[in-house]
Amino acid sequence: MPHFESAGLRLAYLDEGRGEPVLLIHGFASNKQVNWAYPGWVEMLVEAGRRVIAIDNRGHGESDGTHDPDDYGAPAMAEDARRLLEHLDLTGVDVMGYSMGARITAFLTLNHPDRVRSAIFGGLGYGMITGIGNPEPIASALEAEKLSDVKDRTGRAFRAFAEQTGSDRKALAACMRSSRQRISQDEVARISQPVLVAVGTRDEIAGSAADLAKLMPRAEVLDIPNRDHMVAVGDKVYKEGVLAFLESVSREGRA
Repeated sequence: MPHFESAGLRLAYLDEGRGEPVLLIHGFASNKQVNWAYPGWVEMLVEAGRRVIAIDNRGHGESDGTHDPDDYGAPAMAEDARRLLEHLDLTGVDVMGYSMGARITAFLTLNHPDRVRSAIFGGLGYGMITGIGNPEPIASALEAEKLSDVKDRTGRAFRAFAEQTGSDRKALAACMRSSRQRISQDEVARISQPVLVAVGTRDEIAGSAADLAKLMPRAEVLDIPNRDHMVAVGDKVYKEGVLAFLESVSREGRA
């Protein structure tokens, strides 16, 4: 996999296909393969005539990371994404993030609007504004000696996922403990690009997709039926909705 340099870290990414580029930003404790390649996103988008770029966020996958919480946070990782787009000499890119990746996408869109043509916020609704709860049970679960020591349900889920993906659990704990810069309603309202907010109807983490979408002038909602936070990412309805949204953005760009 190719790499690029960002703030002293060597970060991995994939770059496949030809056509209009789409950047994919994975969620917490995941990576470009687990979030996007294994569920079929990369293959599907390449077959749809897209150039697909997917980053391993710092501390995840094949990218460098540290064990210092000060080195993480969505704004910092949004700058990693911006540096990747600069490295590839790309502007006006469609960007899709899932969960933590959606928050990163929001900061990228707000701070570098020339780089983002449209945004897809997967797995994160109004929780983008309010936050999604106390990070400590998850961080502690990641640092526990063994999975059987973890009693918190959500913590157990993320610890098991981190073990499954072979992640650096100390890096993930640092990422979870990083400063969580909030995004205000007024800031979200500044996002003028087309936006799709896609959340599972059984997602207890994301918050309301409709409440987030109504803050933005060009946002629409995609409900992913009967899916929770962990499994919605590979859902057929999600994929079909994203393809339709991206095609509408392309048509608008050609008009």
